[in-house]
Amino acid sequence: MFNELSKLSNGVFIPRLGFGTYLIDEKDAAAAVRAAISCGYRHIDTAQAYENEHAVGEGVLTSGVKREDIFVTSKVMAEYKSYDRAVSSIKESLDALKLGWIDLMLIHCPQPWAEYGGEYRYPEENRAVWKALEEAYDSGLVRAIGISNFNEWDTDNILAAAKVRPMVNQFACFAGYTDTGLIEKCFAEQIVPEAYSPLGHGEVFKNERLKETARKYGVTVAQLCIRYTLQLGMISIPKSVNPERILENTRVEFEISPEDMVTLRSM
Repeated sequence: MFNELSKLSNGVFIPRLGFGTYLIDEKDAAAAVRAAISCGYRHIDTAQAYENEHAVGEGVLTSGVKREDIFVTSKVMAEYKSYDRAVSSIKESLDALKLGWIDLMLIHCPQPWAEYGGEYRYPEENRAVWKALEEAYDSGLVRAIGISNFNEWDTDNILAAAKVRPMVNQFACFAGYTDTGLIEKCFAEQIVPEAYSPLGHGEVFKNERLKETARKYGVTVAQLCIRYTLQLGMISIPKSVNPERILENTRVEFEISPEDMVTLRSM
């Protein structure tokens, strides 16, 4: 089981391998979380937008592992772009999870999803949401705060006004889709980069070059792709509801050669 930790800028430790719950239905999420924890995962990632926070919290509380030993991430809805809405949003997540506190709370996206990729970046609105996160952090409701899907410009917008700097930036990263500039920006600003969709929304399983490279190391394509993001220095958050694959995805202690890392990065 891969069990390395990253240290956030405030001294909090976060497990570098997390279990994602995106698209896991509320009725299945508690069992999936319990299965993940039984396989050794100690980092569970959810969001208000996933509509499964209550079940995720139930899975943590019924896992047989102490609450303080599980790191739980959630996210403020991308559509909530005001201070007041963000304050109530954080409370809604706390109430749904019923875990006492949230270990990491992120702004899910700098833009509402319907406007993702558009020109307007909501600069003042995101700063207002960030203020609500800072207050939740100062009050102890959350142990760490960060951003998600923020590009370099969006990140600088928060940094310019932040009293508490973002500790994590979670964004899509996988073999064939690697924003090296954003990863380097995160490291330069002491923000831990976190990779969601390390399996490329399932597309990586269709790639013959990845299959060939995985065979070279005697691992699965999933294990290769998870290990790739970990060797980039990122936190990695794979997702599965299959108990065998949940366990399989924890076995990523092997090392990808520098040459193959270059190939995967440039694929």
